[in-house]
Amino acid sequence: MAPPKDATPSQHTTTPHSAMQNSTTQHTTTLRVRYDECDPMGLVHHSQYLKYFEIGRTEFFRASGGRYRDVEAAGLFVVVAHIDCRYRAAARYDDVIEITTRITKVTAAKIVHEYQIRRVEEIDNSNLAADVLVDATVTLAVINRDGQLQRVPDELVPASLIPQ
Repeated sequence: MAPPKDATPSQHTTTPHSAMQNSTTQHTTTLRVRYDECDPMGLVHHSQYLKYFEIGRTEFFRASGGRYRDVEAAGLFVVVAHIDCRYRAAARYDDVIEITTRITKVTAAKIVHEYQIRRVEEIDNSNLAADVLVDATVTLAVINRDGQLQRVPDELVPASLIPQ
């Protein structure tokens, strides 16, 4: 559910953590395409890439010392407000892919992530990134249990992106 365009973020008072425990703005996750993610032609179904973005975002937050479970226990929920996705090539069953997630912008009301998914070629047990499969930008907002837009809490933002 996207927040209304004219909504103003309100200040929340519950803060599970201060900021992400590291200041990196990028994280890469590697996974292998499973059979159930593919269409009858053996290609990853286009809708699956949205799940890959979620995996990348969740693993980025986890690697930074956070857990969405804690944010949700505090009564805050991260929702997708906008997606812009460019499909360049198809992943296939059993491909190894890398999902690179970058936080590119943070405001009081939104977090913007950019994603790049690449097929990884395996040569002599080494991974070499190859074809770019998908580029995307996803804008997230934070809402409370009542669906009201909230200020983005510091724990969702790398320390290097928090205004001083």
